[in-house]
Amino acid sequence: MGIQLTLNKGKVPALVWTKDIEPEAIQQLVNIAHLPILHHHIAAMPDVHAGVGATVGSVIPTKEAIIPAAVGVDIGCGMNAVRTSLKAGDLPDNLYKLRIEIEVAVPVGLCQHASSKIEGSMLGRAARAMDQSLDTIVEKHPALMKMQRKFNSTWRCQLGTLGGGNHFIEICIDEEQHVWVMLHSGSRGIGNAMGRYFIERAKKDMGRHVHTLPDKDLAYLREGNELFDDYIEALNWAQDYARLNREMMMRAVIAVMQKHLPKFTLTTEAINCHHNYVNREEHFGANVYVTRKGAISARDGELGIIPGSMGAKSYIVRGRGNAQSFCSCSHGAGRRMSRTEAKRVFSRVQLAEQTAGVECRKDGGVLDEIPSAYKDIDQVMANQGDLVSVEHTLKQVLCVKG
Repeated sequence: MGIQLTLNKGKVPALVWTKDIEPEAIQQLVNIAHLPILHHHIAAMPDVHAGVGATVGSVIPTKEAIIPAAVGVDIGCGMNAVRTSLKAGDLPDNLYKLRIEIEVAVPVGLCQHASSKIEGSMLGRAARAMDQSLDTIVEKHPALMKMQRKFNSTWRCQLGTLGGGNHFIEICIDEEQHVWVMLHSGSRGIGNAMGRYFIERAKKDMGRHVHTLPDKDLAYLREGNELFDDYIEALNWAQDYARLNREMMMRAVIAVMQKHLPKFTLTTEAINCHHNYVNREEHFGANVYVTRKGAISARDGELGIIPGSMGAKSYIVRGRGNAQSFCSCSHGAGRRMSRTEAKRVFSRVQLAEQTAGVECRKDGGVLDEIPSAYKDIDQVMANQGDLVSVEHTLKQVLCVKG
């Protein structure tokens, strides 16, 4: 469908790929569009919805500055997917045991690996490779140490863990009955600590000028400032950690499947893409910082992952390189209602009905993830036919939630 709304109430336009957008999200887009650091326009994907300060599902190009709250606190959150040589018929009729085994191998929710398991393991070696660069960041900002209890050990023990909320691990079947593994997670507690720390530092750094902003959460850091350089350093570290976290989880899930399923191979190179991150890119004649908050890169020919809710379809897509979206597309279905509202409106019976045929938790602890709390993924995909083409359509048969 392409662009369906154009908002011209700020210093730059906001191009929106849907009409299904709540007033709060529209106001947030207008607020961002008033900032003096914006380049050309901002883009809102068809899964757009209100966030903290900036809308989730937005693409924000900035000149010589970055808005830490637009990046958010789950820095580097994203997706990983791989296709296997398994076919649907190779899976057991009952997937409960397989789900439990995956949950044992990959700690979920508030759980993490025991420190004794980390030492001497692949996880430990991967963590040590990131030690020195993290030490450099923390030496300059020791307050980060106080923002996460047992900071030094927690980030290591959380490497290769899922977390909670909308993070998930799924086994899916595509249109040709091939089995895929797909997962969604980010930079865990350490990314959260870094995000919150630099959001507050940006507000303080702007001083009295923060009161001139349409929303104080839109406080930004400017190039040439030492704090900006430190944020970039922390941002890149957290994005690398998030990517590594997904890789470690994928290894663990594949190992469980190899133990319990017929012999198989991986038949595609893993797709590993961020959807909460910053990247330096060239757009409309300028070199800018592109913040994708709930959006993925969709350059011409680039593969990406757009998941639906835990009871809906997901898509492997190929980017069309649409310049108006800054070569971006949606990162999922997008929430239709808040977690609190979902828990108030829906019941466990409805959750079971909407996830019928999927081996997953169906208790009150995941009620806020009920499919009806999300937008219709098929409509989201229809709205972005000019941004991506569909390579594969996936339907989950097993879903692990935190």
